[in-house]
Amino acid sequence: MRTSSTPGFIVALSTVLLFAGCAINPVTGSRNFTLMSEADEMNKGRQAAAEIQKKYDNYDLPALQNYVNTVGQKLAKKSHRPQLEYHFTVVDSPQVNAFALPGGYIYVTRGILAYLNSEAELAAVLGHEIGHVTARHSVRQYSAATAANAAATVGGLVAGIFMPQLGGQLAQGLQSLLGFTGSALLSGYGRSHELEADRLGAEYLARSGYDPQAMIKVIGVLKNQELFDIEVAKQEGREPRRYHGIFATHPDNDTRLQEVVGEANQYIEPAGTDDRRAEFLRQTDGMVFGDAVNQGVVRGSTFRHKEMGFMLSFPPDWRVRNKPDEVVATSPDGDALMALSLFDTPRGSPADLARERFRLESSDQILSMTNNGLPVAVVTSTTQNGEPFKAGVIYHDSKAYLLAGRGDSPAAFDRYRAAISSAIESFRALTDAERESIKPLEIRTITARKGLSYTELARNSPLGVNAENYLRLLNGQYPEGEPVPGQKIKIVK
Repeated sequence: MRTSSTPGFIVALSTVLLFAGCAINPVTGSRNFTLMSEADEMNKGRQAAAEIQKKYDNYDLPALQNYVNTVGQKLAKKSHRPQLEYHFTVVDSPQVNAFALPGGYIYVTRGILAYLNSEAELAAVLGHEIGHVTARHSVRQYSAATAANAAATVGGLVAGIFMPQLGGQLAQGLQSLLGFTGSALLSGYGRSHELEADRLGAEYLARSGYDPQAMIKVIGVLKNQELFDIEVAKQEGREPRRYHGIFATHPDNDTRLQEVVGEANQYIEPAGTDDRRAEFLRQTDGMVFGDAVNQGVVRGSTFRHKEMGFMLSFPPDWRVRNKPDEVVATSPDGDALMALSLFDTPRGSPADLARERFRLESSDQILSMTNNGLPVAVVTSTTQNGEPFKAGVIYHDSKAYLLAGRGDSPAAFDRYRAAISSAIESFRALTDAERESIKPLEIRTITARKGLSYTELARNSPLGVNAENYLRLLNGQYPEGEPVPGQKIKIVK
């Protein structure tokens, strides 16, 4: 068999890349090196959108979907690529996120909508994502990375405000789908592209009758989310999330950002601008906040799952988070944690499954029992690194669940051993009445009376120990603002 030498391959590839083609940038009118035609861009976007729909459900509120789409289409008509067929979708996720796929597929989560306070701010989020599409940032990033390293192509076709929230499995799926093998699919863009998206979004805002300064407000919302999450992350013993993370300072102090957004003032119509706050609050009143019922809900230290029909309780002072693939509880000092997850397909008894999956050599490590009418195997053992842990393998309704707990040290494990046992023992089936009683939290709008404070509202809030700051974030008054008499404010109930 005849084979080509490596140097010949490199020369041939370099020639292909050199003459692959340049395309006119729809925004600047200048030529950009690209390896993807507009038809390819559309096709990749459609394929990626199908994968997104497998990962996320659309939020089931047609009026809100129509409202967001109407605002998005209004902006898109004023963009540099009005001929594209844009799709604007609200996905049923509590995560604070917005992202765009190639070709005009733009998504916002109900999580980010909760923290916006006007239609102008919604338009700013959508305008920023439209800016990524019109400037073909994904195509340009893909092309530049391919030219720089054809053997390990770096992607980047998903562009968003908070990229890591899409999740590792989805990232890998899109990488496979789109033909990328690099590790930067969800790394987002650099400062130049983000600033260009902000500039373009601000221009589309002004051309559509909104104040372009709404772009600054939205980035401020995201920056405040980041600052608040740094404090919460310390409480929960985890790494903080990053939003629009290329901005190291608050947008109010970012001179370059102020300049690029200020350029849009020339496009403001003589009739002026309207933030349409009242309409936005009307459209989002009653929107689900936090976990959806079909994802399980956390109330205090108790987790209940309506569809799977079970509940369990963690210690009262532990912090509980419902993640897409597990429920995690962290001790007050962050030196121990417990995690609940779907374990495996039940095979034999819980003890059989535990012995197989944990590769246990001694039966003394397993205690079989029936707890709350459910078959359970309790395992006390050590990891491969010698760290002690305790776990319960629980069979319920043709599913196997694993609730495992560990400490950061043997001493910490000993302190929390009884708490881990108690959590395992609390796992039980829900009654029909309990299932029906599970309702999601919702955004509600009230009018602030004189003297009303977020401290007072937090006392009766279901948002937990950080309720006061959550309420300030929801109303754009973080970190120290207070309701103004007569102001429409959002609460959660």
